[in-house]
This record gives sequence, structure tokens and C-alpha cells, in this order.
Amino acid sequence: MHKVAIVGASGYAGAELLRLCASHPDLDVVAASAERSAGKAVAAVHPHLGAAYPQLTFDHYSPDLFDGVDVTFLALPHGASQRLVPELLEHSKRVIDLAGDFRFHDDSVYETWYGQAHAQPDMLGDFVYGLPELFREDIAGATAVAVAGCYVTAASIALAPLVATGAVDGGGIVVDAASGVSGAGKNATAETAFATVDASFAAYGLVGHRHTPEMEMALTRHAGVPCQILFTPHLAPMSRGILATCYARTANEATTDEVLSALEDAYAAEPFVRIVEHPPATKATLGSNNVEITARVDPRTGWTIVIAALDNLVKGAAGQAIQCANIILGLPEQTGLPLTGVSP
Repeated sequence: MHKVAIVGASGYAGAELLRLCASHPDLDVVAASAERSAGKAVAAVHPHLGAAYPQLTFDHYSPDLFDGVDVTFLALPHGASQRLVPELLEHSKRVIDLAGDFRFHDDSVYETWYGQAHAQPDMLGDFVYGLPELFREDIAGATAVAVAGCYVTAASIALAPLVATGAVDGGGIVVDAASGVSGAGKNATAETAFATVDASFAAYGLVGHRHTPEMEMALTRHAGVPCQILFTPHLAPMSRGILATCYARTANEATTDEVLSALEDAYAAEPFVRIVEHPPATKATLGSNNVEITARVDPRTGWTIVIAALDNLVKGAAGQAIQCANIILGLPEQTGLPLTGVSP
């Protein structure tokens, strides 16, 4: 049994980590910190987890909590991990960060898109990028992993094989993606309040969303060709889920059958990626670690459409983090991760 700890365990991603760890046969949660909920029982903050954690309470963060821990998950807001990672790595054997703090190796990219200087630029190269379907070999044996963003996971898994095989051009890609409200985190704002979101559908982060350079980085690294993306995120009136509709210029006169075959070949051995004929829906992936993808080529306009659906809190966050933990711990990659969704 491997000892794990969670920093920021009172938020949505932290709760999902607790939920998934509860059914994982090889992970034992020995500590969970949450500053604003410190001293409270996990069951009081997350009633749905009460049966799994009847005795566990949230602690104030202290590096001593993580002594001898095999994996520490960081489920903190962007920017908060930077000040903790140096001391955490002195106590915990491995760190897996769900935020964007260590996804880029170039601190100038981080500063440009996140609007602040990085506090630990010398540590950026110590982290590997946590998107197993594309960078599994990098993750194996790593001591520090920066989990890919939720939007990035959907778009990159959908597009990577097609850019890599030359079925589509890497330049001028357009990604329109919609996320459930949980993607904005647990802290309530006017923009994510029920009265604002209910019966509404809105775009945000126009032209400057911070997942844009991360998508370009992931695709460029995997495919080996420069990629440029115009990304527009949207907020959908649902709790969780991401639907990414990606548009790329068709290359080499590829057909729909050829594009679907390229996706099927690329992911034939991947347990969490399903290539489907029908347009995927977020409901089909709810609560699972799956990504569902389909594609069509429109010869009339010369565009290829690739659509991906996933649960932003599972495959887009906690599930992907545990998938990475399974890899670095030498466990079967599917261990403790749900293949089936919840419906209705």
C-alpha cells in the first residue's frame, strides 16, 4: 500500500482525488490539508465521502505531514504550488501538481500567459508533463509531474495523432470548448453563480486564455511540428464535463475514414480513449476517466472537425493525476480509475 497525501483537499479536484483514492486498492490517504477547512471532518465538508473517510479531518498545511509519503497531490489554485514544492520534495518522495505552475519549462511563457513572474524558475525543468496518452515514457520514474490542463487534455488527445501523421495542418487550428462550472473551482463568483449560469451559455477568456500555449506546447512536442491554436473557452450550464470541438485544415486529401482510422490506430491500446462514430456527449463520460472522440472531414470547405468529450474533474484533473501516479509507482495504469460513467 502506497501512502498518499492531498494538499488543497477541500476543493472540487481535491474531493475527486479523495473519492478516487477511496476505491484504489493501492493508495492510502494518510493526510489531507485544507487551510479554510482545517479541523473539520472530511465528511462535514464532503458529505458524499463520509462513508469512505469517517475519521479523517483536514489539517493545516505543514511539511511534516508529508514525511515518508509516497505521492503528494497538489490540488491548489494556480500560483499556490510554487512556494510549497521545494520543501515538499524534501519530505514527500514524489509530487504531482494539478495546477499550471510547472507545466512550462520556459518561465517567460508562464509569465506572459499567467501575468506574473514564476517563483521557482530553476525547478521548471524538474517536472515532466502529465498527459499519459502522449507522454507516458516521460512520466515513468518521475519524481515531479505537472498534470495537463482539462481543456488541453481534450484538445490534445483529439488532435495529436492527426497532426503527427500529417492528416491535418498544425497551423491555424481552432478549438472551441465548453466546460461545466466546476472547472472554475469551488469558490463562488458572480460569473459562476447559479443565477448567472443557469439557462445561459457564454464565452470567456477571449484570445488570451492560458491553456492556449499549453495546447500548442503539447501538440508541438508530440507531433514534432510547430502548432498554432486559436482557443475560445465557454461556460456551459452544467456541473462538470468538457466538450471540445476542434477545427484543422485537412492535409493530403485525407478522408473521414482515414482520419478515424488514424485515431483508432493511435489509441488502440489506450484504455481511457474511445473512438466513436456518433458525436460524443459529456454525459457519456460523467464520473469516468474516459475521453470519447469522433471526427469528420468536410471536403467542401477543406476542414477536419475533431470532437472530444471528457469529465473535467476526472480525466481533466484528479483521474489523470492518479493515472500518472499509477505509472510512476509501477502500478497497472487502470488501477482505481472508473471506466464507466454515471447515467442518468
